[in-house]
Amino acid sequence: MTFLPADLYARIEESMPIACVDFVPVREVDGRREIGLILRDSPHGRVWCHLGGRIQRGETIAVAIRRHCVDTLGLEPVLPLNPQPAYVYEWFPPSVAPTDGTVFGDDPRKHAIGLSFTIALEGDPQPQEEALDFAFFPTDALPENLWPGCRVLFERMGLG
Repeated sequence: MTFLPADLYARIEESMPIACVDFVPVREVDGRREIGLILRDSPHGRVWCHLGGRIQRGETIAVAIRRHCVDTLGLEPVLPLNPQPAYVYEWFPPSVAPTDGTVFGDDPRKHAIGLSFTIALEGDPQPQEEALDFAFFPTDALPENLWPGCRVLFERMGLG
């Protein structure tokens, strides 16, 4: 895996889209679908959002999802060998956001291309690193303070 110095990575983020995995733990409780979200500090304040992050050079998509899940919740997700995204969603900073009607999420830090997955978890998630908290929410009762664009992403993934 290649780790870049912070100043170089910041220049890269300003210059090109970043490939990311975005994922949402899903479970059924009493016949109702629930999705797992983390609470985190963000440029939008303290918000609930999906999990994920960038894919590192030499990482498969499955390895990237596992790494982010273990780092954020302390659990290995249940994944097939070659997971396929439920949706591909783009995140833009306001300075380069499209004005042509493209549906996108708001990320003031970077332009990201999010390969978006649903995953299953086994065990008890323990929020760590960026996650201040973790909770499952019924899809029809999501918290109001969602990262801008998450609600649309969940709908596009068939979770709304």
